[in-house]
Amino acid sequence: MSRNVAKPLMLAAAGSALAFTAANAEAPSAPVRPAPVGFTADQVSAGRSLYATACAACHGPALQGGAAPSLKGRTFMGRWGTSSIGAMFRYIRDTMPPGNAGSLSSGEVTSLVTFILSANGIKSGDAAMPADYRALQGMHLPFTGDTSGGLARGVELPPWPESPNPAESMSPVTDALLQSPPEGDWLSWRRTLDGQGFSPLSQIDKANVGRLRLAWSYNLAAGPNASTPLVHDGVIFVYSNGDNVDALNAATGEVIWNYKRDLPQTNSLLPKRVKRNMALYGDRLYFGSSDNRLVALNARSGEEVWATPTGPTSGGPLAVRGMVIEGLFRGERMPPHPGDPLAAEAASAQESRTKCVTCGGFGRIVGVDPAGGKQRWNFNVVPQPGEPGTESWNDIPFDDRSGGSVWTSGYYDPALDLVFIGTGNTYNTAPLTRPVGKPGVTNDALYMDSTLALEPGTGELAWYYQHHARDLWDLDWVFERMIIDLPIDGKQTRSVVTVGKIGVLDALAAGDGKYLFSLDAGLQNVITHIDPETGRKTADDTLIPGDETVVICPPSQGAKNWIPGSYDPSSMLIYQPVTMACLQITPADPGERSPLSSGIRWSVMPRPGSDGRYGRIQIYDLKNRSTRWIAAQRAPMTSGVLATAGGLVFAGGLNRQFSAFDSANGDLLWSTRLGNVPSGAPISFAVDGKQYIAVVTGYGTMLSGSYLSLVPEIPVPAHSSSSIYVFELAE
Repeated sequence: MSRNVAKPLMLAAAGSALAFTAANAEAPSAPVRPAPVGFTADQVSAGRSLYATACAACHGPALQGGAAPSLKGRTFMGRWGTSSIGAMFRYIRDTMPPGNAGSLSSGEVTSLVTFILSANGIKSGDAAMPADYRALQGMHLPFTGDTSGGLARGVELPPWPESPNPAESMSPVTDALLQSPPEGDWLSWRRTLDGQGFSPLSQIDKANVGRLRLAWSYNLAAGPNASTPLVHDGVIFVYSNGDNVDALNAATGEVIWNYKRDLPQTNSLLPKRVKRNMALYGDRLYFGSSDNRLVALNARSGEEVWATPTGPTSGGPLAVRGMVIEGLFRGERMPPHPGDPLAAEAASAQESRTKCVTCGGFGRIVGVDPAGGKQRWNFNVVPQPGEPGTESWNDIPFDDRSGGSVWTSGYYDPALDLVFIGTGNTYNTAPLTRPVGKPGVTNDALYMDSTLALEPGTGELAWYYQHHARDLWDLDWVFERMIIDLPIDGKQTRSVVTVGKIGVLDALAAGDGKYLFSLDAGLQNVITHIDPETGRKTADDTLIPGDETVVICPPSQGAKNWIPGSYDPSSMLIYQPVTMACLQITPADPGERSPLSSGIRWSVMPRPGSDGRYGRIQIYDLKNRSTRWIAAQRAPMTSGVLATAGGLVFAGGLNRQFSAFDSANGDLLWSTRLGNVPSGAPISFAVDGKQYIAVVTGYGTMLSGSYLSLVPEIPVPAHSSSSIYVFELAE
């Protein structure tokens, strides 16, 4: 559902908890005759019981107020007297109770609404109140004679000023625009389809970055958030927890529209799946939902156009060449549409699977028609019986093969007409430990930890390259695939450059996947040798998880993780946020739940000889083929990195600091402490010739909580929240 809120709203926000807020207001343009309000005594009784356990501590046992406002009489009517019952229902559903928002079912919310209405003198009847937001939108509080407040019925307000709505004149996002975006737009996850994540804007530079100030901020739906905003023609789009999407005026922060998906209440974890990316294409905005759909919204109005079943996702879609391409992660092997043969896949019969809490399911990549939402193709990251690569699974039964999640977005080269996308690892590692010894059978486990080059129109595999065969440590290689022209043997070569969790960079020829070179930043101890001709990596088998305690570096969270780096084409430097840590792996007790089928438990620890500075910005110098670091800090890194033409690198850490560094030497030039942990990838955009920097906060993602034991003095936010902060230069 979406609401267009470009016009100013009539009722001011007040109080907390169930206080009415401007975001929930509805400004009538003419007198409205409310639909009759009906509910049953049984609904009131259920609401009374629920109120006593969930609401009374703050609002008072008799609704008289306390830590939160009164829910009856003058105070209540003053806040809710002119709003719809649907608005009240939505507010309770989306924000209550504090600290556990979204935990109430639609039926429970409805019963609370009826109890509150009953306490305000509205009589029950024979017809039950529906537990449906849309049905309640036409119902309003009747005037009972014993309360007051709010706008009088039948009153027509004088005209009010209208805010500019840049979405009304927003141009369609074409393939040509995506391939060469305006400097002031941020049209895709890493701004450009080549994944470089660089801003060509230079108005904010080393000399004036100290004058950065907050231009505006906006509270998003509370909860973990790892999203990267998109900006087009002065409109900024941002995703937040529970499948909320907001469109705002990028210069002022005024709300244009917001959308919230109605998620099933059967799984309380559904709203907590973070989404890193959305995609603009044509006049639509696409995102993967927490109920396993690909959703298309009208980018100008926020209205839902279609939602089609695909599968679980967190990375976000890529829209190119008349196709919306979405990577899916392991988990439920749900069908992308009715009748899909994947629905019949069997569950594992392997005994170790009962202990491996992350085993099961495999990654897929789907191509969907942007016009109507029909799935056009499907690529299985675990080869199906009879497909090439099935011989690489050490003769494991097919039903016991799993993994290969695709949990970041893809990238596109229009010259080659290829999509490049990375894959994760398998968690069913025990059967891969030793080769089975059959002719023609390997234990490489394709297509884990690989780069896949796919044709966007058909999903056909053009080529693949496996960066880490037989990954037994959860050391994915799923992250950015930067498309960069590099000097190779005296000539410019279109290349795909990617860094894995271990901090090793691999460069491949984009046309055919030929290995070019690697750069090891010295952050790992798992790989002992990289073949200079093929790039095949030899692992230290003494570190294989088993019956002995071992220490690997980096931990399973990686030196690098999904938080993306940024490439400056003028210097040929990649700036990558990394965290310096290791992992102690010990055998699990019999029957203990384990993250790998190898039967282990793991605990994070500092690197040997650590100075206690865990977060740093690592440089990969593609011109000189070397590595170094330029900035180190105590707080682990939690945001992506943004390099700009102004000679700056922006990044954020667990201590809530968002900072600007000199891209040449790492000197700290500016820093501010935000209200929560910066957890998305920062961006830069421009409106009317003015440059802005934006970042999203929202503690609670896997990465932001992974290193707390290393920094006990850094407190985590006590209250769940999420916001977008936008900065500008002071005049």
